[in-house]
Amino acid sequence: MSLSRFFILRVLCCRSLHGYEIAKEVAEITRGCCAPSEGGLYPVLHEFEDSGLVTSTLLTVGNRGRKVYTLTEKGKEAYFIATEAWTEAARCILTEVSNKKSDS
Repeated sequence: MSLSRFFILRVLCCRSLHGYEIAKEVAEITRGCCAPSEGGLYPVLHEFEDSGLVTSTLLTVGNRGRKVYTLTEKGKEAYFIATEAWTEAARCILTEVSNKKSDS
């Protein structure tokens, strides 16, 4: 799972959000290094929806319809599996960096 997909699941694990809020929260928690654009975010959300990781509900706020995305149980499971995988990847990277520093 790509890092941007991981962070999309991460923010949805906390609460249901619409697309703009998802992008904003991902940018916030990654300090801007992973900020999905609309062109990148919505295809991922549609893919997540098709695979049963999220559901969506159309809400009307003011006079505007907004699609709000909610993580399903399957999505939560995918998030926790991805968390384990990314934790192991980070551990390997940190070990490699530490080894390179000690070689210098």
